[in-house]
Amino acid sequence: MSAGGDPTISVSDVSKWFGNVVAVNEVSLQVAPGITGLLGPNGAGKTTLLYMIVGLAGCSRGEVTVLGEPVRDNPELYRRLGFMPERETVYPFLTGRELVEMSAKLNGMANVSDSVDRAIAMVGLEDAQRRRLGAYSRGMRQRMRLAAALVHDPDVIVLDEPLNGTDPRQRMEFQDSMERLAASGKTILVSSHILEEVETLASRILLMISGKLAASGDFRAIRAALDERAYQIRVVASEPRRLAASILMMDSVDSASIADDGSLIVYSRNVSELQLALPRLARESGIRLTRVEPMDESLESLFEYMVER
Repeated sequence: MSAGGDPTISVSDVSKWFGNVVAVNEVSLQVAPGITGLLGPNGAGKTTLLYMIVGLAGCSRGEVTVLGEPVRDNPELYRRLGFMPERETVYPFLTGRELVEMSAKLNGMANVSDSVDRAIAMVGLEDAQRRRLGAYSRGMRQRMRLAAALVHDPDVIVLDEPLNGTDPRQRMEFQDSMERLAASGKTILVSSHILEEVETLASRILLMISGKLAASGDFRAIRAALDERAYQIRVVASEPRRLAASILMMDSVDSASIADDGSLIVYSRNVSELQLALPRLARESGIRLTRVEPMDESLESLFEYMVER
């Protein structure tokens, strides 16, 4: 179940409950050097699991080890861990540099200034480092928080929804940074509830739903398994009924129907073929095509399918 090489994170039959609420239910998994994505809809138990992996929460049952050591109450091990929680826990009156400096000092860095310079350069915020965090955009705060998590050059990096509030360019820069760190031998575990974010970042994923591990493995293999069902596509056009008549002539289209809002709902087993054909069909029929969007890309849909299999 590892991403490649010997596992650095090992979760063995772990459960966590709060009163009568079971947040994580008998989860076992391993994560090795490289980038692993932890996917799941909101409320799936991802954050609770990450808190146990970095030692901020104890297990109700089971065991978590990181780099071969029990993670709970292990201060020396924490210096080899970098964690960025989903919740923003920054003081708005601090400058970006002061935030990263504080993290460097807490982690016992010998050369604070050089470490801070390196971390801030990694996230591309050198020009903004003297500004107060309260004046940052959401995406800028996320990037500076990432610098604080990386300032002590940890071996294991755990990031909870790190791309919240970032724009497409910042996501590409984040991906480049993670790939460089992974190439240097780091173990990176990134959680997200957005399928596309992790699809471009990690080839290996862990899928969680309702506190349980629903699936794990190569992302492309799991997505390929979904090809046996039809995907649902919404099409907005000036004359949906006429367009539907043309679409239904395609072998890859199972059905098409008109929704209450007038959009065309198409079920297709070959979305790429459909997306290429739609502009041509609309042009030939003199129909104005305004929107084509997938309706099955949410993790809830993916998980429902995986659980039903």
